[in-house]
Amino acid sequence: MTQHIGAIALVVRDYDEAIAFYRDKLGFELVEDTPLGAGKRWVLMAPPGSGETRLLLARAVTPAQAARIGDQTGGRVFLFLHTEDFQRDYKRLQANGVQFHEAPRHEAYGTVAVFEDLYGNRWDLLKLND
Repeated sequence: MTQHIGAIALVVRDYDEAIAFYRDKLGFELVEDTPLGAGKRWVLMAPPGSGETRLLLARAVTPAQAARIGDQTGGRVFLFLHTEDFQRDYKRLQANGVQFHEAPRHEAYGTVAVFEDLYGNRWDLLKLND
């Protein structure tokens, strides 16, 4: 039996602003945008070449959900964006206006820098050592 994570839900304020950020700033592809009725949509985004894992943009509909926007992990890094070319992607994200919290650093496992999405969720841009 094989398994994989098909999607990770990310609570967002607005579908279209989230799509624009992930597409235009991070370079993700819009995989699916299906209306479900009553203003709800099934929106899947993915970095190019990411295989089967997707990011599900889930618009907050309750005050409790809205309170979690940008803080799904209590301030810890939430998602890890792996790259084959750290410098290329770091420079591209910076040029696109992505906010980094630190300069790139070298760790035992690879090169990493923490950035945030449009809501403040923290991500690692990560190039693992070979």
